Amino acid sequence: MIIYDKAFKLFKERGYNTTRLRKENIITQAALTSMRHNGHVNTKSIERLCIALDCQPDDLMEWVPD
Repeated sequence: MIIYDKAFKLFKERGYNTTRLRKENIITQAALTSMRHNGHVNTKSIERLCIALDCQPDDLMEWVPD
């Protein structure tokens, strides 16, 4: 399972909250909701987050066995 706990920690460290991410059109509400529930997030959303946060995908997500 892919989990996004690292992403939400990074958002906080970099001064982003979910409202700012949506207002700046970095990621949609649907993608944020999916991340909160460790669901599917498309690679375009991951790319936009990496650009905005100047990070790599592994800074946002982690694979853990089910």
